[in-house]
Amino acid sequence: MTETKTATLTIDGQSYDLPIFSPTAGPDVVDIRKLYGQAGVFTYDPGFTSTASCDSTITYIDGDKGELLHRGYPIDQLAGKSHFLEVCYLLLYGELPNAAQLETFETTITRHTMIHEQMVYLFRGFRRDAHPMAIIVGVVGAMSAFYHDSTDIADPRQREVATHRLIAKMPTIVAMAYKYTIGQPFEYPRNDMDYASNFLRMCFAVPCEDYQVNPILARAMDRILTLHADHEQNASTSTVRLASSSGANPFACIAAGVACLWGPAHGGANQACLEMLKEIGTVDRIPEFIARAKDKDDPFRLMGFGHRVYKNFDPRATVMKQSADEVLDLLGVEDNPILQVAKELEKQALEDPYFAEKKLFPNVDFYSGIILEAMGFPTSMFTPIFALSRTVGWISQWKEMIADPQAKIGRPRQLYLGDTMRDYVDIENR
Repeated sequence: MTETKTATLTIDGQSYDLPIFSPTAGPDVVDIRKLYGQAGVFTYDPGFTSTASCDSTITYIDGDKGELLHRGYPIDQLAGKSHFLEVCYLLLYGELPNAAQLETFETTITRHTMIHEQMVYLFRGFRRDAHPMAIIVGVVGAMSAFYHDSTDIADPRQREVATHRLIAKMPTIVAMAYKYTIGQPFEYPRNDMDYASNFLRMCFAVPCEDYQVNPILARAMDRILTLHADHEQNASTSTVRLASSSGANPFACIAAGVACLWGPAHGGANQACLEMLKEIGTVDRIPEFIARAKDKDDPFRLMGFGHRVYKNFDPRATVMKQSADEVLDLLGVEDNPILQVAKELEKQALEDPYFAEKKLFPNVDFYSGIILEAMGFPTSMFTPIFALSRTVGWISQWKEMIADPQAKIGRPRQLYLGDTMRDYVDIENR
């Protein structure tokens, strides 16, 4: 980060010079850290959409170009040539591992996948109809009560152990939350399976028969995890950073990220997409809903199309579409009306000039929802799987913040519009 020029701000005839820093990619940044001390004013930016809250070397997004880079590597290359745990290593340590480093990392994660046996009692305390995300928020937060030896954020070794535990145990926790809500016994992880296959087995295996993970489904799940691993300073990542700025332990910080992701405006997009497909119901009703989407007076909009950040196309969607096609070819859509609607809606929307002009392209949530539905996951599990994949991004951002000498506790300011000083009135005089 280098200071290249200054901006001059004039308030009541007084001028203030503000440094401008140039990043390696993206727009320049005006440094306002000393503005309040010098000029006695705050900036006003609801949602922080024009504010850089930190500097980072992890993930870069260019929404206009449809570009997503992890440590400089394009997401399509990572999703097409790499796999999730290798991407985890890249996000955590900044470089792609060599063969020996990757083998050591994979072994370490695999050996940490079991959870403390007493944590099973936590699950039993939830109602059977509890949402899986409610269970996951509670269990992840409770990890700090079971793993006291990895909560000291000042100890690099404890930070490393917490990192490994969270990445390794999150699939087990998510799968156990699913099993609990459907009334099936928990399946323990196995050390002879890869990360995605292990997760699928823990979700769908039962003790009374053998379960063989289909490699196409395992590859599709691995891509879902890879494509959602990190996405810059989004709401849940910013929540993790804000929580960690107070010195909170890593398990509490990640639980805060899970809670934020639970919001329908953030992590529920693929669930909203499937619910829309269910509302459409049958292929013959697609023209009706496309017409509604074009009607500016109709509040209905197509979920899973377009993206707030990506203005031309979602770079993750191309890879996800390939996986969706492979999964649907394997499992078929003939017996599933939702998947029939999805395939036909994609076709008609891509052929419609209106959607091309408005740049309403199918995004990663559209295709990931289709894949998860085809695999047999209920919509209530879509956001938990998102949380599973995003955990490594949250931890990478957390680690980066802990090591940042400029980091300080988050303390946003406000534009106060309430009452000014008033005198207290005794109750008998009100």
